[in-house]
Amino acid sequence: MKSPVRKMFDGIASRYDFLNHFLSCYQDVLWRRYCCKRLKKMMAAGMLAEKPMGETSRGSNKVRLLDLCGGTGDFANTFRKIFESGCKCGCACKSASQNGASHDFVVDPAVIGDFSYGMLAEVKPKKIDAHAVQLDAMKMPFAERQFDVILNGFGMRNVPDARGALLESYRVLDAGGYLCVLEFFSPRNLFNKFFYKVLAPLFIPVMGAFFSGKRDAYEYLVNSIIHFLPVDQFCKMAEECGFEVKQVKMFDGGISFGVFLHKPGNA
Repeated sequence: MKSPVRKMFDGIASRYDFLNHFLSCYQDVLWRRYCCKRLKKMMAAGMLAEKPMGETSRGSNKVRLLDLCGGTGDFANTFRKIFESGCKCGCACKSASQNGASHDFVVDPAVIGDFSYGMLAEVKPKKIDAHAVQLDAMKMPFAERQFDVILNGFGMRNVPDARGALLESYRVLDAGGYLCVLEFFSPRNLFNKFFYKVLAPLFIPVMGAFFSGKRDAYEYLVNSIIHFLPVDQFCKMAEECGFEVKQVKMFDGGISFGVFLHKPGNA
């Protein structure tokens, strides 16, 4: 039997991308792009420092990608475009190139994993080079160290046990790999509290109902943010699970955050 949350996401899948862009004034697109550019810079710098020949732990610049709680695949699609484009990410890549190492990456066909079949059904029309897999983020059907990068965009707060999802992500991530969590965390400053506790409950469910006919789904969205962890507590939990916190990026006054986590190379 489907869980209520899974059923809810199945019901809004066809309008999910449009409403994400509309409700965020297309800022969500910019947030994903920043995260992918930052990951590319971090990985290039890591190759320069640890592997002078510009090779990943697999012996090439190929990247095994998991878009976890990936929905319709927007994050994975952005990742591929950024990683396989010409280098514009700064001095780390330039230095790697001057040392004779290729700083361009090749992304293997991604795995887009989500618990909602309705969401995953929206991947195919986009013609993304990826495999859509219905899965449980706390018990993934993958071997250990299967991926070099895991993305999680706006999905961590929908998992019943965030710690369990972090531990499972750590398990399937290769040593030296990265987990990037782009998320709406529980508000803590005055601006965020006003936005999420006053403004958001007024307009997000109304707009969601107007465009998708699913007011309850967008009421859930607001409530899930308010009741999720604040970003500092999430980072502490990630460290307890074995990750190194490399960067926490605040977007638009704290409406969302990008958290960049690294699995140590000796793990």
